[in-house]
Amino acid sequence: MNERILDKVIGQMLPHLNNAQLKLLRKTLESVLAETELASNNASPPDPTEANKELLECFLSAKRVEGCSEKTLKYYLTTLSAMFLQLGKPVQEIETDDLRKYLTSYQEEHGSSRVTIDNMRRILSSFFSWLEEEDYILKNPVRRIHKVKTTNTIKETYSDEELERMRDQCKNDRDLALIDILSSTGMRVGELVRLDREDINFEERECIVLGKGDKERIVYFDARTKIHLQNYLQSRTDENPALFISLRAPHERLKVGGVEVRLREYGRKLNIT
Repeated sequence: MNERILDKVIGQMLPHLNNAQLKLLRKTLESVLAETELASNNASPPDPTEANKELLECFLSAKRVEGCSEKTLKYYLTTLSAMFLQLGKPVQEIETDDLRKYLTSYQEEHGSSRVTIDNMRRILSSFFSWLEEEDYILKNPVRRIHKVKTTNTIKETYSDEELERMRDQCKNDRDLALIDILSSTGMRVGELVRLDREDINFEERECIVLGKGDKERIVYFDARTKIHLQNYLQSRTDENPALFISLRAPHERLKVGGVEVRLREYGRKLNIT
């Protein structure tokens, strides 16, 4: 009976849909008819969140292949899982209004900034665009949700005088070399903590940094940075390949938070943060 219904509907829609859309229509009808049959037999319908989880895993696998970092993938997983839990619908039934209301209620409940909400919107857009490209849905419901307007703030930088005062406050070779290489190259802290000793070319006063999207680029440092880096490396007795490590044993690679804490401490001492 169900097969005849499927064939009749597909036959009537042949002139109006392409092959991919017909395939999706058949899959959707099969799912709906199966749920109807289960309901008629007093059986519980399948949990929509389970199907969503499977699609989410496929999406994350695709993003991993594209080169997304584990940190980004974790952010995708957390954001999309929370949305699934709140809406409680299979992805094929999620509409634009559902997502608008979800983002609005999330912002009100958590007091989130516009930047956070727009980041969530971009993740939702990426996920539903992928579903559309892979023919899991016919239309991306995020397409009509426009970018959230945000205020661009200009980050303050340290002046030459402030940097000199910070250098004067340094009590170890590591922090002095750390401040010098950041100010000399302009690299991000996240790039700095990934540097190894072998990445530094003292002859050419350059180093290779790995930036966003795992893209490599060469940055250059000045003569003062070269001298302070060499002094710092010569003072070390460990075998850690990392360029910057903690001062205390077991001398592990510095993390972003560790570097930022040190810089803020020096800034507070000089009343420049």
